[in-house]
Amino acid sequence: MNIISRHNRQKGFTFIELMVVIVILSILIMIVMPRFFGRIDDARITAVKIQMENFKSALKLFYLDNGFYPGTEQGLQALIEKPTSGRIPNKWREGGYLEKSSLPRDPWGNEYVYLSPGSSGEDFEIISLGRDGKEGGKGPDADISSSQI
Repeated sequence: MNIISRHNRQKGFTFIELMVVIVILSILIMIVMPRFFGRIDDARITAVKIQMENFKSALKLFYLDNGFYPGTEQGLQALIEKPTSGRIPNKWREGGYLEKSSLPRDPWGNEYVYLSPGSSGEDFEIISLGRDGKEGGKGPDADISSSQI
């Protein structure tokens, strides 16, 4: 009988053992989480740059078909639906130049800004206003321009 009762006591964890495990896990979470959240902004910045490269490729295809880039007023919308104002493209590709039927937003949920010509003299410029959605800023709040990548 003594062997059975000793065996039953060893099946579970004591309250103190559970508390020790919880404290250790809490310490690990406090160390890892700040690093993890810093990496999220880095991943979003990388995603912006990849999306801008996709826009640039689509804009180059638009140019090859039509001989000009969409105007600022037409914006990136000209990549998914044929413009009806401004300079009208004669050879606009049926189905558009992006795979999606709606214009993607940046990873923070903001619309991309499109300028043609670009502010630094390039044919066009695409801008993400960063995490804060406002011009300027530093770190993840900084603007990201297609002329920088």
